[in-house]
Formats: sequence, structure tokens, C-alpha cells
Amino acid sequence: MPFLNQKFRFNKKELRRIIVRILWFGATALSFAVLVIWISFYLFNSPREKMLQRENNELKLALKEVNSKLNSINLVLDDIQDRDDYVYRAIFETDPIDREERYPFLLEQSEYADLSHDEAIDLIRATNKKTDRIMLRLALQSRSLDTVNRLVIEKEKMLQSIPAIRPIKNMSRVASGFGMRYHPILKTLRRHAGIDISAPRGTPVYATANGVVTSENAGSGYGINIVINHGYSYKTVYAHLSKKAVRAGQRVIRGQLIGYVGNTGLSMGAHLHYEVHKNGIPVNPVHFFFSDITPKEYDEILETSKKINQALS
Repeated sequence: MPFLNQKFRFNKKELRRIIVRILWFGATALSFAVLVIWISFYLFNSPREKMLQRENNELKLALKEVNSKLNSINLVLDDIQDRDDYVYRAIFETDPIDREERYPFLLEQSEYADLSHDEAIDLIRATNKKTDRIMLRLALQSRSLDTVNRLVIEKEKMLQSIPAIRPIKNMSRVASGFGMRYHPILKTLRRHAGIDISAPRGTPVYATANGVVTSENAGSGYGINIVINHGYSYKTVYAHLSKKAVRAGQRVIRGQLIGYVGNTGLSMGAHLHYEVHKNGIPVNPVHFFFSDITPKEYDEILETSKKINQALS
């Protein structure tokens, strides 16, 4: 009986040891399994995760390309807006477009928050096509505006080069007009290539348009004279001066003082003989008095210039 009790105690101790070992191995195996699962889940991507990551990378590249194109479009639009606000609208004296009208999309809400992956891909492809077309249209429009801008600048230069004011301020009548007139010295009816404007000796004479003073002499009977080449096929002649205020080769602007009224050359009294030439042919200068004269003044000057009288030179 004592022997049996000792054997039973031995088996009970051995069983406890076996159970402890099993529990230890089980805990170790469970810990290892948890570690492996954790490593697999957090450090290594599954095939599906790899596929999603690849798709995300493709989306990022596509979005980056679209964003780059949109940045280019914004630059072109900014340039067009500046031209519209500060060039064309300035020329026609109109106010710039309001910000809300120019950017209506600022008031819109986003409608793309709940797009699926496939819908996002389709949207990006469609957006790429649209941005390509818009960029092409903007490039063509920008080149067109370049041309318009050059034409506006050239037109402004041309308008400044057309004789458009009176060469003597506050002149109210023409002593002798354009066309057939009696020569004061030769006493014959002959073509008068300009108009004669009576004025006291020393009265300031002004350039009627932008141009360059030439070294030409209008003629031996013109006395002291100035010829201005305005470009665009226009020239003007200022004759019988008492004194010049400009020199050959000098660039002048409309309204600039160029000389003084005199009585030099074949002249019967102090006056300015003024001519306008278009394509080398004299034309009636009165028709060019439109920038500094009222309609009533123009009619009066036109009527007096039509009279067939004796010219002053």
C-alpha cells in the first residue's frame, strides 16, 4: 500500500510536468503564429493589395499629368485675361469683368467625392482628352490675340501718323484753299497744292502728326520750309516760315512745335502754306482737320477754302 501511494504521487507529478510542457509549447506556437500573421499582414502586401497599390500609382501619375496640363492652361488663361483687362478693354474704355462672372466655378460644389475606382479612371481619361483639346484651342487663341495685339499697336501708330490737327492753333479760316487759285505774283490761274493760313509773323507752327523731319526742300519758292515724313504714305509741308524749331532727321510727335510763321520765298504776306501728301499726291488738307475742331468750325473752314481767290504764295 505505501508503494502504491508513492507510485501515484510520482505519476501525478509527471502528469503535471507534461501538462506544463504542453501549455508552454502551445503558448510558444500561438505567439509565433501571431507574430507570423502580424508580419505577413503589416510588412508584406497581399496580391490584391499589390494590385490596388499599382492602380493607385497609375491614378497618381494620371492626376499629376492632368494637373500639369491644367497649370499650363491657367498660365495661358491668365495671359488672355490680362490682355482683356488691360489692353483691349482699356482701348475701348470698358471695365474689367467681375471676378464672380469670370470664375463661376468658385460657387459650385464638388460632385466627385464618391467616385469608384473605375469611374475615376474613366473620368481622368475623359479629362485628359478635354484638356488636350482646350490646350490646343488656347494656343491657337493666344496666337490670334498676338496678331490682334500687333494690329492694335500698329493701328495706333498709324493713327498717330495721320495728319489730324490744324498746324496753327485757333485758326478760324483759310485765306486760300486747295485747288485752282490765282498766283499772287504770276497772276495766272494755277493749281494750289495746299492751303494758305493767315497769321502774324512769329505765330507757332505745330506738327500735325508723328513723323521724322526730312532733309527735303519743298521748292525754291517755298522759302524756309519743313517736310515731315509720317510714314504710311503720308507727308506734310510747312512753307514760308520765318524760323525752324527742328532739324533734319529729328523725330517729332503730333502737336510739337516745329517752326514759326513768316513771309519767306514767293509770298505776299505773313502766312503758313500747308500741304498734305498721300502716296506722293497732294490732297486737300482741310479734310484732315478732324481731331481738334468742331463740326461747325470745320464747315466754316471748308466753305472759305472753296472760294477761288488769289493765293498768298
